[in-house]
Amino acid sequence: MIYDGDCKFCSLWIHRWQLTTGDRLDFLPFQDPRVVARFPELPRGQFENAVQLIETDGRVYGGAEAVFRALAHNPHEEWLLDWYDHSPVFAHVTEWGYGVVARHRSLFSALTRLGWGRHIEPPTQNLVRWVFLRSLGLIYLVAFVSLWVQIIGLVGADGILPAKLALESMRQQADAQHLGLQLYHVVPTLCWFNASDGFLKFLCVAGTTLAVLLVVDVAPAPCLFLLWLIYLSLATVGREFLGFQWDNLLLETGFLAIFLAPLQLWPRLSRTAPPSRLVLWLLRWLLFKLMFQSGCVKLLSHDPTWRNLTALTFHYETQPLPTWIGWYAHQLPVWGQQVSTVVMFGIELLIPFLIFAPRRPRQLACAVLIAFQALIFLTGNYCFFNLLTMALCVVLLDDAAIKALLPPRLRDSLRPSPPQNMGTQWHAPLPGANGSPTSPLDPNSPALPLPALPTRPAATAPPLNPQLSTLNRWKWPVQVTVPLAAIAVITSLVQFSIMFRARVPWPRPLLAVCEWLEPFHSFNSYGLFAVMTTSRPEIIIEGSNDGVTWLAYEFNYKPGDVKRRPGFVEPHQPRLDWQMWFAALSDYRHNAWLVNFCLRLLQGSPPVLGLLERSPFPSSPPRYIRAVVYDYHFTDLATRRQTGAWWFRREKGIYLSAFSLDEVR
Repeated sequence: MIYDGDCKFCSLWIHRWQLTTGDRLDFLPFQDPRVVARFPELPRGQFENAVQLIETDGRVYGGAEAVFRALAHNPHEEWLLDWYDHSPVFAHVTEWGYGVVARHRSLFSALTRLGWGRHIEPPTQNLVRWVFLRSLGLIYLVAFVSLWVQIIGLVGADGILPAKLALESMRQQADAQHLGLQLYHVVPTLCWFNASDGFLKFLCVAGTTLAVLLVVDVAPAPCLFLLWLIYLSLATVGREFLGFQWDNLLLETGFLAIFLAPLQLWPRLSRTAPPSRLVLWLLRWLLFKLMFQSGCVKLLSHDPTWRNLTALTFHYETQPLPTWIGWYAHQLPVWGQQVSTVVMFGIELLIPFLIFAPRRPRQLACAVLIAFQALIFLTGNYCFFNLLTMALCVVLLDDAAIKALLPPRLRDSLRPSPPQNMGTQWHAPLPGANGSPTSPLDPNSPALPLPALPTRPAATAPPLNPQLSTLNRWKWPVQVTVPLAAIAVITSLVQFSIMFRARVPWPRPLLAVCEWLEPFHSFNSYGLFAVMTTSRPEIIIEGSNDGVTWLAYEFNYKPGDVKRRPGFVEPHQPRLDWQMWFAALSDYRHNAWLVNFCLRLLQGSPPVLGLLERSPFPSSPPRYIRAVVYDYHFTDLATRRQTGAWWFRREKGIYLSAFSLDEVR
């Protein structure tokens, strides 16, 4: 390949292409005297206008086609040439684009520096994968341990919504409808084999153990598959208590991570095949989908508080489990909350597009999104959601960026990983006197009279590199990753069309595939706080032995005592406390689980009482139970100084009328 050696822009990209093709290709500036000696029939102006690729058979290509044919000397980069050869539109657009760049090389040189900085070479992501999978392992660990301490009270035999009873009911309905094996697809869970309390605990213990193995880098791919399967099993039987968007996000992230992990039992950074670039882009697409859809749903809901930028004047106070920092954030003036809302829309609607930008803008997106998640983490308890989103931001980086964040001693200890998509190095020699090339200037002219060059003899195929060949046996084949990418992108497009209410005539088989995948919660749509809650109704559960004197049950984390400071509980998620927030937004007829909860309190169920901070009836359960709803608001600075109260509340009425076990029987 012959290029303009005086052009800084050309030199930058030639350096990148050299790293991509290895020494399969020779690169020479046209200012080199050897070029004139070898190619006297090629005019200088041809070299000045565009790069020229001279193949071993003497054919000469220029412009975008030359670039694609040069890159195709690396088998992993042949797809660009395939598009060029088979798509006239792609060929026309890329040649036009090449011409624009060639005429404005100074501008594009500056843009290259802005977009890529000093690292124009093809990036590696072995270290990125290592950090991401360790982070995901820690998040799985938190999720399973958090669930372990609650699972029996939530869905155990004496819990609020017993899993065993629910599965038995589903089986009876399936038998009546003759569903057969389809039932196990609609309700995918290992609890079909056993739904006892012991088995539920075993699943949590198994998930915790597998998460530790993933963190220490033991058999990551099998561990990730089993983690996904176990969490899906628990989410299926957990129903309302494990139906949050971050549960779906963990399942989708965990599912994609299976195909990112190296297929080795004891992988090490220095001897693992590079991660699939396609799966890395799927994880980036997931992050884009999460953030962009969260911004879109706020506008598409036509909620007036989002439209007039006052939503954050309510948010900190009305979110499920505020923190004490959220209390201070609520004290900001209205104009400050409006500015914050504008910034939030910018982050959720604009920054996600930098995910698909070159290296430096992508790093900017990573920093902004992590800072955004940190602010959410500080002002509200959203369990592992913020940590999981931060982990997804890691895939926006490359190994060079991560190494730059490490201490020098640790950075030097990291051994370089095999270059991505680099095979054995071999020369594609320029045509010499012993060849029989055809002149590009005249198809009928004789071969160019070139002096013989001291190059390695041409080979019909590059010899195999034993090390890389061994590594490539331990990576996911494209026959798996390409269909995965097609499913992920198509289901996302269907979800976007539904969100934007676009009448797209999707083929029925495609919609059937989306419907078939739905029970696995691994290809989801997202969007938090589409409609802002502008008040905070809070349910207080009370018990009584005489129907006159009522004593309140105290929850661990949700607002109750007005003088108790809002605390930090994340990354643990108290799932009962969270569900109480949702229940307060409707009535008890839409929350059958709450009636079951009150019934378990009347029965004095130890697992359910274990979900609470304090029962006012320590020796025996009360005779009567009821639920009262209050309207809660944050106090201001002056009130808190005087009274020490973080909240003030006003009773609104009865949520669930008093009842006893005798009435239930």
